[in-house]
Amino acid sequence: MGLLSSDEARKRVGELPGWALQDKQIQRKFTFADFAEAVSFVVRIGFAAEAADHHPDILINYKRVTLTFSTHSDGGLTEKDFAGAEATTKIALALGAS
Repeated sequence: MGLLSSDEARKRVGELPGWALQDKQIQRKFTFADFAEAVSFVVRIGFAAEAADHHPDILINYKRVTLTFSTHSDGGLTEKDFAGAEATTKIALALGAS
């Protein structure tokens, strides 16, 4: 897999509602009903990330979870990052996140 161009990254992030492009990474904040649901989400995406062998940076602030994807080994954004964003978004929405 190779790095995506800036134009391709902008196009791809535009197809992912709620996600923002920030330099060489994509990021989104999800809000859950409470802390327990936020942690449950993190556990679920942890297993999905491990299975895909691609792991986001995760920040938990009470009921808010911020995910940041970037392929550090490649120095920017690759298809893996957008696949991870799509997978985690599906999990979050299934759990009732906004």
